[in-house]
Amino acid sequence: MQTSPRNPLLETLPPITPGTALFLDFDGTLVEVASQPEAVVVPATLTGVLAGLYRQLGGALALVSGRRLMDLDTFLAPLQLPSAVEHGAQRRNAEGLLISAPPADMRHVLQAAEGLLELHPGLRLERKNLALSLHYRHAPELEELCMQVMRAAVERSSGLDLMQGKCVIDLKPVGVSKGTAIAAFMAEAPFAGRQPVFAGDDVTDESGFSQVQQMGGYAVKVGPERTVAHHRCAGVVELMAWLQSAMPAAASAGAGASGGQRLTA
Repeated sequence: MQTSPRNPLLETLPPITPGTALFLDFDGTLVEVASQPEAVVVPATLTGVLAGLYRQLGGALALVSGRRLMDLDTFLAPLQLPSAVEHGAQRRNAEGLLISAPPADMRHVLQAAEGLLELHPGLRLERKNLALSLHYRHAPELEELCMQVMRAAVERSSGLDLMQGKCVIDLKPVGVSKGTAIAAFMAEAPFAGRQPVFAGDDVTDESGFSQVQQMGGYAVKVGPERTVAHHRCAGVVELMAWLQSAMPAAASAGAGASGGQRLTA
């Protein structure tokens, strides 16, 4: 009898079972990081895989991203999943309700970022609903200057946190993170009572890794950088193989409820 070839990757990553609550970052995890935020290429199979897992997990699948909600919905259309966006500042729950953190005063950080752009056109400013991202991917030599200027602007502001990701500086309301967003999901149906699993690739995902591990779940770091996560895979392709490998097992266990009402695929 012929057996399937051994896949070492799938032996080192945590299981996705009918009792899993699955949380996934977007950029660098489900799609490769692009030169500009709008230039990402969504794999042809991604929407179908996410829709299948959503159904098999009874709706207990959510995206946890620094993106705006409208960006995720556009990239994955017609699929609309429960999502925490802008690093936890906004969250669409399983019932489709949008929950937002109190807005912070962005005047000083916006003025500082725009001043940097006037002097250095290689920078990119991404304005969101409750957050702000300053990208220096095309001008990495400006990292120190950008951090210095934006930290000074945050010190003149109230209610703002600064985070540094991969060639980006993120400003968001204080007190919210990917970790707080995952904790909020886990207090609600259909996530409550399940074992959380979160996969992400950036420093901004570390709060989510810590949160799921504190709750007895699993964290998966995508990429080689240092992390608190106990599991790791090399990149987007390997992450997708892990997700696809879980679909037959979940289906055979009978996890086929549709869960929420926002699945339109």
